[in-house]
Amino acid sequence: MLTSSACMASLIYRRYGGSLQVDIPSFDVLVEAIRIPETQWIATACPLEGLSCDPRLLTLMDADGNGRIRVAEVRTAVDWAARQLKDRRGADASSDVLELNALSEEARPLRGAAEMILRTLKATDAGRISLAQVRESEKALREAGQNGDGIVAPEHLPEHLRPLAQELMASFPALTNRAGKAGVDAALVARFREERAKLREHREKQGTAFVWGDISLETAKRVRDVAPLLDAYFVQCRLVAAQPEAAASLRLRAERVEGALGDMAALGKAAGDLPIAPPDASGVLEWSRLLRGPAYEVLEAFHTDVATPMTGDSQRLSDSAWRGLAAKADGVLAWQAQLEANPVRKLMDTLPSVSDADLDALEAASAADLALKPTLDAINELERLVLYQRWLLLFSNNFISMPNLYMPKRLALVEKGTLILGGRKYTLSVLVTNRAAHSALTSLGTTCILYVQVAPKDGTPGYEVAVPVTSGRSTELAVGKRGVFYDVDGVESDAIVTQVVRQPVSLWESMTMPFARIGQFITSKVEGLASAGEKTFDSTLEQGYTHATNAPPVAPSPAAGAAPAAAAAAPPGGGLAGIVAAGGLAAAALGSSFAFIMTQVKSLTLVDLISAATLIAIVVMAPAGLLGWLKLRRRNLALLLEGSGWALNDRLMLTKELSSLVTRRPKLPSNARVDRLDMVRSALVRQQEDDEAEGASGWTKLAITLAVIFVLLWQVRIPLLTWFCHAGWLSQDTCLALLPSQAEPAPAAAAAPAAAPAKAP
Repeated sequence: MLTSSACMASLIYRRYGGSLQVDIPSFDVLVEAIRIPETQWIATACPLEGLSCDPRLLTLMDADGNGRIRVAEVRTAVDWAARQLKDRRGADASSDVLELNALSEEARPLRGAAEMILRTLKATDAGRISLAQVRESEKALREAGQNGDGIVAPEHLPEHLRPLAQELMASFPALTNRAGKAGVDAALVARFREERAKLREHREKQGTAFVWGDISLETAKRVRDVAPLLDAYFVQCRLVAAQPEAAASLRLRAERVEGALGDMAALGKAAGDLPIAPPDASGVLEWSRLLRGPAYEVLEAFHTDVATPMTGDSQRLSDSAWRGLAAKADGVLAWQAQLEANPVRKLMDTLPSVSDADLDALEAASAADLALKPTLDAINELERLVLYQRWLLLFSNNFISMPNLYMPKRLALVEKGTLILGGRKYTLSVLVTNRAAHSALTSLGTTCILYVQVAPKDGTPGYEVAVPVTSGRSTELAVGKRGVFYDVDGVESDAIVTQVVRQPVSLWESMTMPFARIGQFITSKVEGLASAGEKTFDSTLEQGYTHATNAPPVAPSPAAGAAPAAAAAAPPGGGLAGIVAAGGLAAAALGSSFAFIMTQVKSLTLVDLISAATLIAIVVMAPAGLLGWLKLRRRNLALLLEGSGWALNDRLMLTKELSSLVTRRPKLPSNARVDRLDMVRSALVRQQEDDEAEGASGWTKLAITLAVIFVLLWQVRIPLLTWFCHAGWLSQDTCLALLPSQAEPAPAAAAAPAAAPAKAP
């Protein structure tokens, strides 16, 4: 056995995406690697769900059955497999075929089980056994009723024993064997013998308990039915004997009787609260004094059928006589209750004569099945060993270390498959059992995550996976987007995005995100203004129409002096004139805004404009780019696994190289070429030749477009011409002709004579 220092010296640690991981190329190295401190393991625990391996392997490794595999359980599995294998080349190759010569001396029982299986299956190669052969033999033994647990199902018993076995199973709690079938075992037969002896002994005491003969049980039940009434009566008699004035308190108060009048339910309850007869201090019930309360008929029948025959007194029933009847009835009922509690009573009624020979045969069948336990246990252990040889090295390279996550041509056990969505191939996906808890953890990170619901086409239950996005644009991904999912076996399923944890996918996206947000803000505001404008326009039209329809008629010959008053009565801003005025104001506002902008820009050169635009872009994009770069550097796949129940020691950083492997956009085939001709355009031309033209013609559309452009330019003609003139793009004569305000003003004295004629009367 190598010392600890020698073991550690032979191990090699490698870096994968910045994570230092021990290299485990062979099973011999694995035996040494499990001794490293737990803090150097990549994972310290993982759930059984979501691993792409044989589920039986995970069940066998989960020694405590808590649904998780921990460090101690991995060490136990590796140590056990190492003791069973003296030749570990099969484990290095991850083979599911076990060479019998590779077994150690400690594994002799497993070798015997393997040889028995090979003989049973009449295998041609007796030197090796496969996992399929082990499971085939185990299945055959199960189907033959040989489970090694001593529990034999009725269908595997002789015909004459099956009814007895079924009755035994119905009489006692069910027992289930390893095959999942209910049956009987030796302990069950022994318990039947014990309960049968108790039943026989109890029935021998029936004569003592049944003091009234065959009618004892019926009589005891009649006594039990009236016991509460008679017990209460004789207690009332003792109360009256001790305190005679208490008899008045046992009667109903007058106000209660008056309140119950007219209410049958209340009257019945009041009558039930009365004694069955006036209490007698001597403790005797005179049958003739029975009150006609709710229990009168029952007590009268008891008097006639039970009390008189049993006591011999038809006139009265004393307290002592009643207690004697009650005691005998209790004895009968107690015997009957013990009889009914015996689990084999019904069986003895159905099969009154169960022979000891049949019971011995059942015990022999159970013993024969139990004798197979060592062999079947060895077969189970043989299956464990073959599974460990096939999977344990691979499992350790996905638990102690995780190099396969970083290798494009290797498949990690945590991977569920590949998603094809939006023209990209997402090669990493992990199972998600609780999306709310998983997304709560991944939202703390900086990786864009897709949650995708996978719906298999064969009708099997679907499942959900989490997929990291490492290239492209996250804005192209949305809930409801559909794709195709291929699991690790290549089975195709439908996929639909159910949630997106949005984060920058690339540096360029993080730099352009502020502009995208600005664009979204402007778009939302413009849409809001447009919507508000439409509402205002509709409201104005509605008000104008309402005013026009409700206005008083105009007089046929209005006086000249009334014209100003009529004009003053017209509502401001109403009708078409108001709309036109509002449009003019809006156009003027736009022209003023454009003029202000042009005034500010006209002093800048083209270089100044480019420099200003570049500076603005840098000011906006630089902080966003720096923040995005930091986020991209901190992308961590560990959160993806921890959300699925893994316990990890190290961060699994998503490097640039790994990002290009996780999300890919495959190129066109090497022997393919691209035809630049757009087939839709040629098809559209042919379609238009066959279709009749609809709507406005091309010339009409051009004329409308030019008219709109002319109107817009006319509104801003003054600022534009002014800017062109200052820029020197137009000659001075042209500017003076188009902009008269640019001419030098005339002297003020020259304007005085022109104003003189205006002052003459």
